[in-house]
Amino acid sequence: MDAEVFQNRVLPVKNKLFRFALRMLGNEDEAKDVVQDVFIRLWNGREQLADIQNMEAWCMRITKNLSLDMLRVQKRRGTHTMNGGFDIQHTDATPDVKTELGESMQNVSELIAALPEKQRQIIHLRDVEGYSYNEICDILELDMNQVKVNLFRARNAVREKLMKINAYGL
Repeated sequence: MDAEVFQNRVLPVKNKLFRFALRMLGNEDEAKDVVQDVFIRLWNGREQLADIQNMEAWCMRITKNLSLDMLRVQKRRGTHTMNGGFDIQHTDATPDVKTELGESMQNVSELIAALPEKQRQIIHLRDVEGYSYNEICDILELDMNQVKVNLFRARNAVREKLMKINAYGL
């Protein structure tokens, strides 16, 4: 694989890789480091990449594994930060509606972050990144039933907790 093929097959997925790493790690700098490591590993092993059919799924799998490695290192060191969230902008909304939407998205982001790791990964890949069930199976190396069950449980947990938050005081 030469530089041009690498640019055409691998570099277009960098934003998805970054968002996935950011969701897992919760830190932009660490997510950038993971994506850079993914590209370095892919470039160093570029001779074997010709056999890979779904380059995007392969890159996401490497991103997942490197992010998990970084989380393990953080856990051993005891350093883990969780910041960020969804950034939404509505130009036609009034300030109170913008505030309400921002708070709702912050709540959803916190609820997703509180999910078990597998559910958090699956809901991010499906509902944020828009991957198909088959692609998620390839990325996370799970069977279809596990993906569907975990996605169902994740969505239900977020929905129930969000309803409790919104029903406060009624």
